[in-house]
Amino acid sequence: QVQLVESGGGLVQAGGSLRLSCTASGRFFSINLMGWYRRAPGKQRELVAAVTSGGITNYADFVKGRLTISRDNAKNTVYLQMNSLEHEETAVYYCIADCFTTYGRRDYWGQGTQITVSS
Repeated sequence: QVQLVESGGGLVQAGGSLRLSCTASGRFFSINLMGWYRRAPGKQRELVAAVTSGGITNYADFVKGRLTISRDNAKNTVYLQMNSLEHEETAVYYCIADCFTTYGRRDYWGQGTQITVSS
């Protein structure tokens, strides 16, 4: 089993910043991709950003240079630095990890952390 624990969400004013963290633990050999998705009220879940174990990053178009994803492979942790937050970014943010385990390769999800941006 693999567990992902997220932290860093909360309430912030528009224009403010937050930093999300997600740490993977449990039984796995390695983690390929780690990333963040979000689901805003009434909308589908969408990719925010992802990073490979080698440090290659991928961002959604709406990020506009305001968000930075990073990763500490030794700690099995991925971070998302979010700056200049907008009200429309109010959502539940989910961490994802693409793990290699004894059962093969599969995606694991965190429980989600709420970010509320007040206008």
